[in-house]
Amino acid sequence: MSAAKIKKGDTVVVLSGKDKGASGEVTRVFPKESKLLVSGVAIATRHRKPSQTNPQGGIERGEARIHVSNVAIKDPKTGKPTRVRFGEDKDGKKIRVAARSGETING
Repeated sequence: MSAAKIKKGDTVVVLSGKDKGASGEVTRVFPKESKLLVSGVAIATRHRKPSQTNPQGGIERGEARIHVSNVAIKDPKTGKPTRVRFGEDKDGKKIRVAARSGETING
C-alpha cells in the first residue's frame, strides 16, 4: 500500500460535484474505499423511520463520503488546490510537499 497523500486533519478543496470549490477539514479517512469525510461538505439527508433507539424518527443530515480523486489538498502558501509530492527533510525523514509552492504540508 502506498503512502497516504491526504490524511485526517488536512484542509482540502472539492474539485468536482455539487460542492465544487468548497473547502473543509478531513474528519475521517476510509483507505480501503479511497473515500473521505470532509466537515461541512457533501451534506446528505436521510429519512429515518422510528425505531427503538430513535423513537421520534425524522430527517437526519450528515456528511457523505467523497472519493479521494474529487478533492485536493489546499496549498498552505497560496490557498489553492495542489497535488502532493514526497520528499525528505534534513534528517532524512519522509515528508509531504505541496507541488504548487514547494511548501511542507503539516502532519
